[in-house]
Amino acid sequence: MFTVAFQGIHGAYSEQAIRQHFGDEVDVYPCQTLSDLFNVIQSGQVTYGLLPVENALAGAVSQSYELLMDYDLRIQADVILHVHHALLVLPGQKLEELECVRSHPQALAQCEQFIKRNGLKGVPWYDTAGAAHDLAQDCAPHTGAIASELAGQLYNLDILATEIEDVSFNFTRFFILGHDDPPRAEYNKTSLVFATRHRPAALYDCLGEFATRGLNLTKIESRPRRNRPWEPIFYLDVEGHWQDAVFQEALARLVQRASFVKMLGSYPAVKTGQSVGI
Repeated sequence: MFTVAFQGIHGAYSEQAIRQHFGDEVDVYPCQTLSDLFNVIQSGQVTYGLLPVENALAGAVSQSYELLMDYDLRIQADVILHVHHALLVLPGQKLEELECVRSHPQALAQCEQFIKRNGLKGVPWYDTAGAAHDLAQDCAPHTGAIASELAGQLYNLDILATEIEDVSFNFTRFFILGHDDPPRAEYNKTSLVFATRHRPAALYDCLGEFATRGLNLTKIESRPRRNRPWEPIFYLDVEGHWQDAVFQEALARLVQRASFVKMLGSYPAVKTGQSVGI
């Protein structure tokens, strides 16, 4: 049996994503910070780790991309979780008895209409699962929590309402991280990071190596390069596997054109129907 680490406490949406990917019987290991997550994978304390990389509403998780640069780990798969918020209360509590709800500020914002409609006051909390955990511990009167259904089950809270978010397209994408290269699948993506040389059309030329070979980019993101102000680095997700002959040709040319290239992994991926189209 293997163990999968995640950032947060039990009941976090990251733990829900792990269960979605590996099943409910998987062993999980909560970490306080994303840096702790990378450390326990690197040391072999756990087999895999689940890393949040982007949310359809909030955008990219900046620290995740920085840590991918700092550690030599391989992406094993990507996981896309459809995030649904639930209203959790102490056992026996009724909706009309509530005065306020606790949750992470992002979750409160995503459930703003539900909160207003029911005459509640949103109280910012450090974490969604933490709001559920603390409510179960302190038994605050007239108070609910917005978190996952999993958190309600783990902390023995009643689930008064589900899918209370204002918009239906709240998805979070995660990477499963480990040490070895995963087996190929029917549909694969390759993630890599590179920096361009300081000359005109440098980025155009680098991306052109994929375009001229019919390799489709599903994501491109620029990030500041630490310790080198105003010199960006670029993260790419590309359809295909690095062992494909055409992909190896593109990589060989990219290495010649870029100032550095780092492979993050080729892995089984989820089709989302969206791409950059380069």
